[in-house]
Parts: sequence; C-alpha cells; structure tokens
Amino acid sequence: MSNSHNVGDPAKRRDHHRGLRTVAILEASKGILVLLAAFGFAEVLLRHIDLEDAAQNLLELLHIAPEHRISQAFVDFAGRMMDANLVVVLAIAFVYSSLRFIESYGLWRQRVWAEWLAIISGAIYLPFELYNLIRRPTAAHWIILLINIGVVFYIAWVRWDEIKGRQRSSVRRFAEDGD
Repeated sequence: MSNSHNVGDPAKRRDHHRGLRTVAILEASKGILVLLAAFGFAEVLLRHIDLEDAAQNLLELLHIAPEHRISQAFVDFAGRMMDANLVVVLAIAFVYSSLRFIESYGLWRQRVWAEWLAIISGAIYLPFELYNLIRRPTAAHWIILLINIGVVFYIAWVRWDEIKGRQRSSVRRFAEDGD
C-alpha cells in the first residue's frame, strides 16, 4: 500500500496535490505563528515582569521582613513560578508547532497518515472554536471556525476520494482478471 495518491484520474491527483499543499502551507503558518507568539510572550515576560521583584515589593507593602524564612521562600517561589510558566508556555508552543510542522510535511508529501492527522487534529479543535464563537461572536472566531471546518471537510473528502478510487480500481482489476 502506497502512502501517496497514485490511483485514479491524473487531474484529480493534481487537484489533491494543490489542495493538500495549500493546507500544508496553512498548517506550517500556524506553527510559525504559535512559535512567534510564544517567543514574543517570553520576551515580554522576561523584560517587563519580574515576579521575584513583585513578591519583594508585596512583602515591603505588607511590612513583612524579607529576611524571614517564609518571606524568602515566598520570593524564591515567585522566581520559580516565572521560570516554570515560561518553560510551560514554550514547551506547549514547541509541541504544538512540531505537530503542525510534521502534519505540514506529510501533507506536502501527500502522506495518508498526515491526512488522518489533519482530520483528527482539526476535528478536535472544532468544539473549542464553536464554544469561543458562542461565548464571544467575533469575525475572527467565525473565520477561524470556517477555515477549520473547511480544512477538515476537504481532507476528509480527499481521503474518501482516495478510498473510492482504490475500490473502483480493485473492481476494475477483478473484472479484467475474470475475463
């Protein structure tokens, strides 16, 4: 069984090729945007907010001596929170972007596994996007939802078309062998 689309009408294969590459570009763009946003968030967090300083300022405001063991533990915890939040945000962004890049590569190369990944990962987001649209209907939420629905249905149609093409090809071969 081949991973690429090599069954059926050549024009359909070209259509699928262009469509899958378009979706691949969209998925890679999402990965890049998430990485840029995460690193932008990290830069803002590192430059403008120092949770350790904020904790020390809070202790001063409350007239709590910073040399107490509990005070020092609070300040240390605040410093670790900043690092932990930053690491978590960057890790999530890296995992999400990696998934988008892997999916993009597979779609670009017309791999069946990537098509299934696109269908499943896109369908997983639909309820969340619908919830966001209901909670706060904006043009951006509509656009995101409609694009995601379009991608999921398009890739599902590509899979269906491929499966039907294989079935027609098998029936044709069986009929030819029977003659």
